[in-house]
Amino acid sequence: MSALEWFAHKPLGGGIFWIQERFYESGNRANIWLVRGSQRDVVIDTGLGLRSLPDYLRDAGLLGTEAEGSGPRPLLAVATHVHFDHSGGLQHFEEVAVHSAEAAALLRGDNYEAVTWLWEGEVARPPRPGWRARQFRVPPVRPTRLLQEGDVISLGDRDLTVLHMPGHSRGSICLHDKDRKILFSGDVVYDGSMIDWLPYSKISDYVASCQRLMDLVDRGLVEKIQQQMGWWGLLCFLVQCRGCLLPHDRGERMSTLILFCLQLWK
Repeated sequence: MSALEWFAHKPLGGGIFWIQERFYESGNRANIWLVRGSQRDVVIDTGLGLRSLPDYLRDAGLLGTEAEGSGPRPLLAVATHVHFDHSGGLQHFEEVAVHSAEAAALLRGDNYEAVTWLWEGEVARPPRPGWRARQFRVPPVRPTRLLQEGDVISLGDRDLTVLHMPGHSRGSICLHDKDRKILFSGDVVYDGSMIDWLPYSKISDYVASCQRLMDLVDRGLVEKIQQQMGWWGLLCFLVQCRGCLLPHDRGERMSTLILFCLQLWK
C-alpha cells in the first residue's frame, strides 16, 4: 500500500492541515497536524509509521517550497510525546524534536514508555503483504532537537511556543501559536476519559496541567484547540479537569468554559 492510500488529509485554513491514518481504526489513532510557515513546515505527531508520512506530504503536494523555488522548505517533525501512536513515524524524518524528558526513551526505542499496543483488528488493511501487528515496535530515533518549556519553534511568519504539560506522560507538550491563539494539544486534551494510569503518567502533574490549560482559556490566550473532537467532547474533558480542582475553584469559571466550547461550535 502506498503512502497516498494510507493517509488522508483535510485543509483547515491558515496553513494548517489535519492528517489521519485511514486504515488504523482505533481510539488510539493520533491526530497528525501539518503547519506551514514561510520558512519552515512543522509536522506535529507522526502516527504509527507504517507508511512514510514525508512521502505522503510530498506526493499529495502539501509541502511548501523555498521562495526562490530551489526546493522544499525545511520540515521538522515534533512529537508531543513518545507514545507509539504519536512517535512511530518519526523514523521517516531527518529533523525530529521531542521534550528532553522523553528523549532517552526515543533514542533507545523504549516500547515500555511508548506503551506500544497494536492488534490486528485495529488495522483494517495491512500496509504491506505479510505484515503482522505483533511485530510492530517503535524503532530507536535520535532526536535532532530537545525541547524545553518556553522554547520557540520559528516557522518564519509564525511561532509555536512549547508548553510542557506533563501528566498523561512525563514529556507531554502542547504547541501554542500565541498570535493566532491556537493550541495544538497532543494528548493533553482528547475525547474520552482522562488517561493518567500509563507508565510515567502522574496524576498530580495532570491536575497542574489541567489548571494551566483552563488558565490559558480563561485569560483569552487560547481560542481554538486543535483536536478532532466535538465541542461536547471538549466540554466533557474540561469538566473532568474542573473536577480535579478545589471546590471553591470549580463553579466560578464553569460558565467561561461553556462559552468557550459554544464558541468553538459556531
